[in-house]
Amino acid sequence: MFNQFRDKFPLDDAKWIQYTNSFNRLEVPAKTVLLEEGEISKKLFIIEKGCIRVWFNNNGKDLTTQFFFENQSVASIESFMKKFQSPVVIETIEPSVVWWIHKKDLDKILEEIKEIPELRDRLFNMLFQRTFDYMKHFVSFIKDSPTQRYIDLIKEKPQIIQRVPQHYIASYLGITTVHLSRIKSKLVQKK
Repeated sequence: MFNQFRDKFPLDDAKWIQYTNSFNRLEVPAKTVLLEEGEISKKLFIIEKGCIRVWFNNNGKDLTTQFFFENQSVASIESFMKKFQSPVVIETIEPSVVWWIHKKDLDKILEEIKEIPELRDRLFNMLFQRTFDYMKHFVSFIKDSPTQRYIDLIKEKPQIIQRVPQHYIASYLGITTVHLSRIKSKLVQKK
């Protein structure tokens, strides 16, 4: 799993092995909850294989906020960094292989690498990208129609369309599955 990232991190071999040995491999079936809403997040996950969604319960309805795929990391960042109760659930959509690291181990690594600008910058870029994705999704709910949100999703994140069940896509777009079916039908008719 980690060999593909080796050349991107300026670490000697001993440190690289020490850091990667802090991760634990976990194979799980679809619909496995990795973090419950209300728990304190103590693990950060990196996806080797599979698809994960982040969602929360709003009066009995699942509202999906993000999807994650291979080579992406996922955690309830607010909970993980600040020890708040997680506002979200992290759940697999497909059978998945994930690698997880405990917060105390990651904190130790981060403390050691904070003096290496390239690594520090890479970490900040990863966190800012996630924040950027959140903000873009949030703004789209204010300014775009559900049809436009779906069209943008097809263009910008086709793997979601290809791999995620329709009811989760509808939840992500803030619409019902019936509304999503109507949007898809209208788009097919326009072609």
